[in-house]
Amino acid sequence: MTTTAQTTRTTTAFGALIGAGVLATVAASAATMAVAAVGSAAGISLDVSGAPIPVTGFGVLTAVFSSVGVLLAVLLARIARRPQRAFVRTTVVLTVLSLVPDVLVEAGTATRALLMLSHLVAAVIVIPAVARRLAA
Repeated sequence: MTTTAQTTRTTTAFGALIGAGVLATVAASAATMAVAAVGSAAGISLDVSGAPIPVTGFGVLTAVFSSVGVLLAVLLARIARRPQRAFVRTTVVLTVLSLVPDVLVEAGTATRALLMLSHLVAAVIVIPAVARRLAA
């Protein structure tokens, strides 16, 4: 009976973690598309290395990388002694590293700033939402 209760709690915790991750991913994708749309409307070019990034591209890439973050959270929930701490530290480092290509890309300063802002907006939405569902 103890095993069944433990399995049910673990399954529920993973379900809550994944559910929170999916909702945060959707919210972050919408937010990064809004950042891109507002930036474009304000006259900031979305061209990188001479090719335009569609506004929906911001949302798609946010969804992909946020999903990777949720999978990382699931993995850390299983193997880390302190999954919340490990997740926050890891994702903050990964967020900082995600800014490096934005600095190096062939684009105007405003475009680079917009790209960086979109990364930070996504991180501010996804990291806390997922971290709250992990054991401290």
